[in-house]
Amino acid sequence: MKRLSLVFLILVAGGAAVCAAESRPNILLIYADDLGYGDVGCYGAKAVRTPNVDRLAKQGLRFTSAYSSSATCTPSRFSLLTGGYAFRQKGTGILPGDAALIIPPDCVTLPKIMKAAGYTTGAVGKWHLGLGKVNEEVDWNSDIKPGPREVGFDYSFIMAATGDRVPCVFLENQRVVGLDPGDPIQVSYEKPFPGEPTGVSERDVLKLNWSHGHNQAVINGVGRIGYMKGGASARWKDEDLADTFTRKGVEFIERNRDRPFFLYFATHDIHVPRLPHARFVGQTAMGPRGDVIVQFDWAAGQLLEVLERLQLSRDTLVILTSDNGPVVDDGYQDGAVARLGDHRPAGPFRGGKYSIFEGGTRVPMIVRWPGRVKPGVSDALISQVDFAASLAALTGRELRPGEARDSRNVLPALLGESSAGRQHIVEQARGLAVRQGDWKYIEPSPGPKRSKTTHIELGNDPAPQLYDLARDPGERRNLIGENPARAEALAELLSRVRDGGTY
Repeated sequence: MKRLSLVFLILVAGGAAVCAAESRPNILLIYADDLGYGDVGCYGAKAVRTPNVDRLAKQGLRFTSAYSSSATCTPSRFSLLTGGYAFRQKGTGILPGDAALIIPPDCVTLPKIMKAAGYTTGAVGKWHLGLGKVNEEVDWNSDIKPGPREVGFDYSFIMAATGDRVPCVFLENQRVVGLDPGDPIQVSYEKPFPGEPTGVSERDVLKLNWSHGHNQAVINGVGRIGYMKGGASARWKDEDLADTFTRKGVEFIERNRDRPFFLYFATHDIHVPRLPHARFVGQTAMGPRGDVIVQFDWAAGQLLEVLERLQLSRDTLVILTSDNGPVVDDGYQDGAVARLGDHRPAGPFRGGKYSIFEGGTRVPMIVRWPGRVKPGVSDALISQVDFAASLAALTGRELRPGEARDSRNVLPALLGESSAGRQHIVEQARGLAVRQGDWKYIEPSPGPKRSKTTHIELGNDPAPQLYDLARDPGERRNLIGENPARAEALAELLSRVRDGGTY
């Protein structure tokens, strides 16, 4: 009798372990930079091959109405990690490389939610959320905090901001990698360091010329935003960025193969400056921009491969998406405009990065979890701001009032168990817009209608705009005059969201 009881207890324990494993999968979030809705094969691209992303889509669920919360990188990342809209907090625009951390260290964040659920957390790649304390100059030659650790990441290997901003060094767990103490780093976003080359003084010998901006410090033969001196041994080589970040991502997965992990893998690709590794040069007819899309696809493939090699694929929820829409000319003369051809980076949508039109925030998103997520296509409304509440629900973490205040639990839609996602989507660029069902309202916003530098349609208009996205996905026909009641209702909804009331 005792033996039968023991067998029963073992079976029950084993079943509980299986249930726990099913409810607590590893989570791999692959976050591309400036990857547009139309930039990968499974979303219609023909001029570039993306076999790994396409395979992920074939094995998982591809979303057609998924959104970043903003048309630029810093606010999108802020919203994704905090579950709160960036427009609620001042100082969440595109940050310089020496900005202080904009996520309050006492804020509940997605990685903290994962840690509370027993996950080991890691951040690899682009950060761009600031480092150090407010009103204190960052000392790049000692421990740099607060940063990813205070936000909730057990491990981090990051660039401080973007590839086109100084400092051009890696940081691993609060320290600059490979720094020679005898060659300390100095950074300034106000004035150049005497005797240091700039993109103006060295323009004739730059290996990648600039079209606008990007003419301050010269690192690796490329003009940047901001000035930097010292740290020669620690400076990255742009052509190796993807390899370095991918290697660190793979190593994180290998180290944590025997326990639940959450990896936020934020690639530099396909952001400028676009300098792919030599093995990707010439892989497309679109020049460097096309080639770094191929490089991004390779990096995603390497992470998927290590999951397969370690037999972790079935126990890992993979989410692949982008921080905002695409931009072709974003400051460097890399031939992206001349060699674009028939490729449509934003797919059928108008605008792109920086734009309040759909091309600014409607992004590719794919979810794969073998055995749990049924492959297919979903039109459910999903916002990246919802990752916090949804993954909290997945892992059994109950959010308290005020935590991740704008995040909504859309886990059934995320896993393909429901076609209903969010009731509405808020989009941020210079101003705000809201989509409810197939209708989108854009609030009046001053400013130019087209960027003089990127040439992207920004969507700014002193008058309100209303579009039926089902019939007019390209937002060409403003129906505000024909549907004043609907526009008024959406404007009221947007006002409630902005004011932080019930919505």
